[in-house]
Amino acid sequence: MFITEFLNISAYSLIGIILMLLGSFCIDLVIPCSFPEEIKKGNRAIGWISAGAYISIGIIIRTAIASTDSGFFIDESTFVGGLLSTMFCYALGVAFLMIGYLILKFINKKYDLNKEVGEGNVAAGVMVFGMLVGLGLVISGVIA
Repeated sequence: MFITEFLNISAYSLIGIILMLLGSFCIDLVIPCSFPEEIKKGNRAIGWISAGAYISIGIIIRTAIASTDSGFFIDESTFVGGLLSTMFCYALGVAFLMIGYLILKFINKKYDLNKEVGEGNVAAGVMVFGMLVGLGLVISGVIA
């Protein structure tokens, strides 16, 4: 029993780490500047966005793991079924985070959000941070 729980915790933790890194990479795709390079430059706007992405992705993954019935046609009572359900919910969640950013960018026509973030506009970064965390909470509510 202990070994099984230890293996489950280890597997879900490793999958969670990989999914968080992959999710951050995906968010970086819709914001046309390299997160690692901008962080090295001290771009606080990207720091805020990166933090928001990790928080929202973490919330989504946590809810997907804890959900016992996501409504998909997957037997979540098995280990493999639980992992598949988690990854499916995660993929949808990250896709909606990316869509959310693109919608936010489209709505704000008075300024170029990509340019503002790329130039280190902290206010723009905090706004995107809030949007990402808010969407992460909404998406996790849908998953639960």
